[in-house]
Amino acid sequence: MSHRYGAKFIDVEETCPYLPNRLAVLPFYLTDFRASPEAFDQALSEGVRRSGIFIYHTQCPGCNACEPIRIPVEDFEPRRRHRRVLKKAEVELRVEIGEPIIDRQRVELYNKHKVGRGLGEPGSEVDLRSLKEFIGITCCDSREFRYFLGDKLVGIAIADVGQEAMSAVYCYFDSELPDLGIGNFSVLKQIEACRAWGLKYLYLGFYVAGNAHMQYKASYLPHERRIDGVWQRFE
Repeated sequence: MSHRYGAKFIDVEETCPYLPNRLAVLPFYLTDFRASPEAFDQALSEGVRRSGIFIYHTQCPGCNACEPIRIPVEDFEPRRRHRRVLKKAEVELRVEIGEPIIDRQRVELYNKHKVGRGLGEPGSEVDLRSLKEFIGITCCDSREFRYFLGDKLVGIAIADVGQEAMSAVYCYFDSELPDLGIGNFSVLKQIEACRAWGLKYLYLGFYVAGNAHMQYKASYLPHERRIDGVWQRFE
C-alpha cells in the first residue's frame, strides 16, 4: 500500500495482538476520511482498519493469518443460532444509535468486558483518556450502537460508515450477561442498519483462524474474506 492514506505515523515490529509467539508489523497512518466516504470505502476494500484517528493494515513478515472479512448484507441469511439470539435479545434489550460518547460509565463497562472475557489481566484496565484515544475520537463518520437492559447500559458497539459500507470497529458488553449474546446481537443489528441505510457491506475486521475470539465471524454466511489481495466468497 502506498502513502496515499496519509502520513505514516508508526511502522515497527511488535507483539502480535491476535496470535501467541508471533511478531506483527501494523503500519499506522494519520488521515481523515470525513469529507470523502468513498475513499473510506476503498480503504476498507483494501483491508484497512481504524484505531482512533489512525488507520492501519497488516504487513507482517512471513505471516498472512489475518484475513479481512465482510458480509454482503443483502445476501446474508441468519442461521438458527442467529435467530435464537434475535428472539431472546430483542425482547430484553433496547437499542439506540447516536454519536460516540466516552464517559466513566463506558470506561467501567469496557474494563469489565476486557477482564471478564479474558482479553486482559487484572491491572490492564484503561482510563478515560485511553478509551477516548481508542474509540472516542475518529477520522471518519462514526456511530455508537447502545444496548440497554431496562435503564442499564450493558453494551456498546462503535461502527464507521462510508458511502457503501459500514465497518464494525469494536464491541464491548457486560460479561456477566452471556445468555443475551450481546456481541452477536450487535452484529445482527448492524446488518439491519446497513440494509436500512442502503449500504452494501458490513466489515467485521480481521478473521484469524487460530484466534478463538474471532471464530464467531465465520458463522455469518455468506461472507467474503480477502486472501492474497483478492476477495473470496464463502457460502
